[in-house]
Amino acid sequence: MIFRIFCFILFIQSCVLAMTKQQMKNSGKLLKKTCMPKTGVTEDQVGAIDQGKFIEDKNVMCYIACIYTTGQAVKNNKIIHDAMIKQVDIMFPAEMREPAKLAIEKCKGVAKTYKDICEASFWTAKCIYEADPDNFFFP
Repeated sequence: MIFRIFCFILFIQSCVLAMTKQQMKNSGKLLKKTCMPKTGVTEDQVGAIDQGKFIEDKNVMCYIACIYTTGQAVKNNKIIHDAMIKQVDIMFPAEMREPAKLAIEKCKGVAKTYKDICEASFWTAKCIYEADPDNFFFP
């Protein structure tokens, strides 16, 4: 009985805490407003990342790193994949969670081949998109 109550509480929390796609887009706008001026990118450069448009430009790469850092997926200039997974669990709608987490896991090793956090973030995000474009989200 206690186990059932515990499972029910977890289920309710996951329903309440998860965002809809529109809520994710709205919260992403705040991240975007923070990171665009910091990195000097334009909407034309970063506005279609979530659709797979990755421009190989240092400022764009650093924009992606800024988004990951602000979202707490980067610490000490390293991508923390466990933190990315936690963010997916908290923020993504239920139907997107598992596919998004699988894509993150698939791309876990990409960042290790780059010393620069901007490059590591860019190539990780691109890998995640390519692994599952339907469940990729990026502000």
